[in-house]
Amino acid sequence: MPVSNGNNGAPVGDDGLVDGGVSPVSLIKKALGFVGELLHVVIISLAIILPIRYFLIQPFYVKGASMEPNFYDHEYLIIDEISYRLNEPQRGDIVVFRYPNDPRQFFIKRVIGLPGERLVVSGGQVTIYNQENPDGTLLDESGYLGTAFTPGDEDVELSAGEYFLMGDNRTASMDSRSFGPVPEGFVIGRVWFRGWPPEKMGFLPGPAEYGIGENEI
Repeated sequence: MPVSNGNNGAPVGDDGLVDGGVSPVSLIKKALGFVGELLHVVIISLAIILPIRYFLIQPFYVKGASMEPNFYDHEYLIIDEISYRLNEPQRGDIVVFRYPNDPRQFFIKRVIGLPGERLVVSGGQVTIYNQENPDGTLLDESGYLGTAFTPGDEDVELSAGEYFLMGDNRTASMDSRSFGPVPEGFVIGRVWFRGWPPEKMGFLPGPAEYGIGENEI
């Protein structure tokens, strides 16, 4: 039963605490419960975020001018890594890949030539030879290049699993014209979303929306 503590006459409970107080043991239990709940939330969040971060999407930022005027230095991009596990890269896709001569570096370029094709760069334009167009088809790249000229004199046969990649800034891009075709295993994913700058934030269109056309020559 309550008794006086002999000092100020405040009632004291059988456990030695002033009525209405909280025991240290109770505080510790509540703190441990909060920490346990917090860890539970963190573990669940990591279980969701980490697979997304490492297997589904990945952030990158543009470095350099090789993709101007469509992508500029320090733009922040989200890469879709899952699509190419289900489908092959398509002509016109913007992809991030490991530089074949130094896999520690990542490049961003556009898919121009597909596996099994013959690609010719001549007279400032790109011509593709494949089963559908054995006599050659001239790529209409005006949708993303405008009237830009493609320098170079290339005649490349692409093997299975190889892609010919070029930057949109054709006069200032180190790409397959200099280091050759890129093996499929070096391709990280497709550029899916632009997160910076704010005024250009949004999902990136696919190849058809870039106006890639094919005209026989």
